[in-house]
Amino acid sequence: MWKSALCRVVLIDDTDYPGFCRVILNRHEPEMTDLAVNERQAMMRVVFAVESALRHLINPDKINLASLGNVTPHVHWHVIPRWREDRCFPNPIWGLAQRTDVALPAKIDLSILRKALAEQLGEPIVSRERSFP
Repeated sequence: MWKSALCRVVLIDDTDYPGFCRVILNRHEPEMTDLAVNERQAMMRVVFAVESALRHLINPDKINLASLGNVTPHVHWHVIPRWREDRCFPNPIWGLAQRTDVALPAKIDLSILRKALAEQLGEPIVSRERSFP
C-alpha cells in the first residue's frame, strides 16, 4: 500500500476490523531499540501517519497501536481502528469475542488510504525486490 526504503504499510484483510494496517520494517530486526534513533523516529512517523489517515477516513472510536513480536520477533506495528460495537471491544482484538452480531463500516477504500498516506509521507517507492514478510 505504501513503502519506503525503511518500512512498508500493508492493509490487513480482516472484516472484523476494517482499516487494520501493519507498518513493517523492511529488514529483520527484533526490537525497536535495534534501530538507529533516526530510523525509530522515521518508523513512528509512518505509524502516526497511518493512525491519522485512518482517523480522518473512517472515524473509529479509538485506534490501538501495538508492537508485540511474541510470535514473530520482527519490528512491526499494528494500527487497529476500533469501534465500541466491534467484536472484542473494549478488550484487545486477540481476546475473547464480546459480541457476535456486529455492524461495522464497510471495507476501507484502498486508493483513498494510499492517497492520504502519500500526502503525509510522500510518494511510496516502487520496488520489485523481496523483503522480509
